[in-house]
Amino acid sequence: MLEIRGGVGMSGLIRLDDTWALDHIDAEEIDGGMREAALQLQLLVDRKGAGSEYTGWLNLPIDAPDSVVARLEHAAADLREQSDTVVVCGIGGSYLGARAGLEFLAGVPSRSATDSLPDILFAGNSLSSWQLQKLLDRLAGHRFSVVVISKSGTTLETAVAFHILRTELVRRFGAGKARTRIVAITDSEHGTLHDLARDQGLVTFDLPRDVGGRYSVLTPVGLLPFAIAGLNIRAMLQGAAEQRTASLGSPAATNDALHYAVARRLLNTSGKNIELLTSFEPCLHFVGEWWKQLFGESEGKNGKGIFPASAEFTTDLHSLGQYVQEGTHSLFETVVDVPAPADVAFLCDADSPDGLAYLNGRSLSAMNHDARIATLLAHHDGGVPVLQLTVPDVSEGSFGAAVYFFEVACAVGGYMLGINPFDQPGVEAYKHNMFALLAKPGTEVEAADIRSRLARGN
Repeated sequence: MLEIRGGVGMSGLIRLDDTWALDHIDAEEIDGGMREAALQLQLLVDRKGAGSEYTGWLNLPIDAPDSVVARLEHAAADLREQSDTVVVCGIGGSYLGARAGLEFLAGVPSRSATDSLPDILFAGNSLSSWQLQKLLDRLAGHRFSVVVISKSGTTLETAVAFHILRTELVRRFGAGKARTRIVAITDSEHGTLHDLARDQGLVTFDLPRDVGGRYSVLTPVGLLPFAIAGLNIRAMLQGAAEQRTASLGSPAATNDALHYAVARRLLNTSGKNIELLTSFEPCLHFVGEWWKQLFGESEGKNGKGIFPASAEFTTDLHSLGQYVQEGTHSLFETVVDVPAPADVAFLCDADSPDGLAYLNGRSLSAMNHDARIATLLAHHDGGVPVLQLTVPDVSEGSFGAAVYFFEVACAVGGYMLGINPFDQPGVEAYKHNMFALLAKPGTEVEAADIRSRLARGN
């Protein structure tokens, strides 16, 4: 049996409604899928499945030591005090989760509105010289600090950007003060960044070895940037703990994380090989970007998996809407609904020449709600299965719950596919070629082979 610890009042859980997908899957299939999902969940929690050495994320919400959380809060306060801008330097799982939370929770920090919060910018997530130069131009005249996130310290995009930013810190503030403006989140014992942080006496936080990058949002990877932004990271962990209790301890019949995993699997076997994650609130844009990495990197192996895509409605209804409605019908849609944290009333004179008088007194939230329902009906009627996920509100707790919900559904779904959802062997293919082309020492043979292939046109 699963041993469940922690959890609170179960009011802030993520909920699934599959009503608008039942034309494509039947109750008998769901029942069988739920039984299989429950078995795979047990395998996950017992640490007996593929990649079990990377399942430390399961207990992050309840095992995060108070001393570490306090250190994160203290480090964040120090960075806020000395900086008007903080650059978070990382890529993939060291970038997307933090940005997802910051974008989702922008404007709702728990700290006093009178406190000064630094701008948080991002670097190390591409090799674009134009992007980095624009960042350096923006940092001119600002008191900036850097949070660098890398388990090894050798990820090229992050390492290059960090080297340039560290050089700029030294030039601007001197070597001694530059060291006080850098926080490193890295391996606890090994790696280039670990060694640099040790030698330079940098403030460091450990990246747990049993947690992969895309599952690391609730480690210092995400928690430190959230704390810098004035967010309540304890509430975030509490929300994740509540979702953990529901996702690991609820009976299969009432377990929405398992239900989501099963619905995705059944829709996939019915011929739907693309999942379009959509929302009607722009604050969820980067949640979609993190979600794409989580599911794409976890499932896309051995010729299997659902291709994860995302869209922002109503904006993308004016570009992608036609394809969703009448295209190849190779996709299903998952709509994430969250109540708007603020509202605007629409006031209009009865004789307004723009013809909008019929909307007088309506709120934009009501309009957005009606647009969502109209879209759901249209897509369903057009043959597109639609799943609905409801996030209770825009809060730290709800974000933590959403992260944990998707992680469990992804891991269980991977096991149902018969793959290891915690590795990413295909990611190394481009790196192998890139390092050879860049003439990294030790890649001479590979470089010669690539040059030969390019000469032959393949």
